[in-house]
Amino acid sequence: MSKKINLTLVAISVITTTLPLSTLATNGYSSHGWGTQSKSMAGIGVAMPLDNLNGANNPATLLEVGHRMDFGLSLFSPNRGYAANNDSSIGYPTVSPGNYESDSEYFLIPSFGYNIPLDQLSTIGILIGANGGMNSEYNNAVFSAFNNPAGTASTPTGIDLKQLFIGIPYARKLNAQHSIGIMPIIGIQSFKGYGLEPFRPFSSAPEQLTNQGTDLAYGAGLRIGWFGKIQQRWSIGLSYQTRIYMTEFEDYKGLFAEHGDFDVPATLVIGTAFQATPTVTAAFDIQTIYYSQVNTLGNRSDLTFMPGTIALGTDDGLGFGWDDMTIFKWGLQWQMQPDFTLRAGYSHANQVIPHTQALFAILAPAVVRDHITLGLGQKITPDSEINLSFMYAPEEKLFGSNPNTGTQTGHVEMSQYELEITWSQRW
Repeated sequence: MSKKINLTLVAISVITTTLPLSTLATNGYSSHGWGTQSKSMAGIGVAMPLDNLNGANNPATLLEVGHRMDFGLSLFSPNRGYAANNDSSIGYPTVSPGNYESDSEYFLIPSFGYNIPLDQLSTIGILIGANGGMNSEYNNAVFSAFNNPAGTASTPTGIDLKQLFIGIPYARKLNAQHSIGIMPIIGIQSFKGYGLEPFRPFSSAPEQLTNQGTDLAYGAGLRIGWFGKIQQRWSIGLSYQTRIYMTEFEDYKGLFAEHGDFDVPATLVIGTAFQATPTVTAAFDIQTIYYSQVNTLGNRSDLTFMPGTIALGTDDGLGFGWDDMTIFKWGLQWQMQPDFTLRAGYSHANQVIPHTQALFAILAPAVVRDHITLGLGQKITPDSEINLSFMYAPEEKLFGSNPNTGTQTGHVEMSQYELEITWSQRW
């Protein structure tokens, strides 16, 4: 047991020191799934026990996992950019016309999960994962022509939000068919923004708006879940994550609404899985992410900047203008051989960014809506296995405008790829 504990502690140390360097973006700025097996089926898993990381979808499923450790590594590649046309009304400021691509296109993202049964009716574990994705870096002064009484805007222009979540899931059987799970969550966020000097005249704290380096915020929340085996081949799951209340980004209280407040939105997932044959299981999830309930994300960005207007940093100040996002997920698993499994999935979501919110969408062009996924699992020994997943999010373009740039038109765009591998060990 001591060797297992030492191995677990080493894995936790590696994860916690590297995850803050990671970034991710799929559904808005939330991951399309948790765990390689879930990701290979478009993120489903609330009603389908898979691996430890799937406990982040629904902690109640961990009773079916047993004593297990999962260590994963993902290579994530988002391609994002914007195009601004030179067609603004005379006298209006503009976003710098042209076509631009964001730098920083490759990210390594580790993950870790460990689960141990306490007895025949309960289990406890630890899950560590990364999230984020409001990330961009343009090698031009994007807003230099917008409004610049404070001097020339610096380059590059962009923002970078990174998140680390640590969960302690506990699951317990109510009876042979039903289980519940609860997972306290600790959240750590880092943020930096640069090249936003033209917005200082409209900020409640202009010296805490841009180019302040990396700032940290901390918080906590809770995820609860239920897993039920309605019949031998049919299961249903339900999971809800509360809003994760974070401390404020003090160094950027002049940028974000509510003086630097940037909470993590609540999430609700319901799903079902059906074993059509002894080797084939189909699953379907519906997930809603309540982005609009966090003012920094949900407040509109089409407020008109008039001279003397304080539009940034206040309670009702300018935000990213995101709507809530609802995602429909379909997954299929085929146990082709006793030691070999194939998986596939597809998901589709509504557009989280309205067309009128195009101004700040340049900084966070999280516009993809579809995910196509494939994966496989191969046992190495009776107690260990390797799982692979591949995700492709086709290019999505959002065409729009903003009252602050007159009649100027343009679009933001994004596509994504992700390849993930996980090694798992059972005892």
